[in-house]
Amino acid sequence: MYILISIVTGALFAAGIFMILRRSIVKLIIGLVLLSHAANLLIFTAGRMSMSQPPIIKEGAIFLNEPYADPLPQALILTAIVISFGLTAFAIILIKKTYLINKTEDLDELNTTDKIDKIG
Repeated sequence: MYILISIVTGALFAAGIFMILRRSIVKLIIGLVLLSHAANLLIFTAGRMSMSQPPIIKEGAIFLNEPYADPLPQALILTAIVISFGLTAFAIILIKKTYLINKTEDLDELNTTDKIDKIG
């Protein structure tokens, strides 16, 4: 199972970086979303995927017995999902406003947004 999740995580990272390097702002946002999903999967696999025992110390025990599901990566992923949703929503609104002002979404055309008025 770890091999499959590792391959999917690597593919998401590769697709996210590929989309970020495109010239369109919309593809840039899709790349950011893919990268955030890949980071969430990476954190999830770092916390050991185990469904055998909840992380609760039994009465009278001093330590938690193996194997158990680590709750910290799951809490970090929930926080990362909320943050990535807020970032994505902000970026989409920013793209919409930029498109309404400049009438383009191409990053090369947006490189120089100064309007030059010809006199004469």
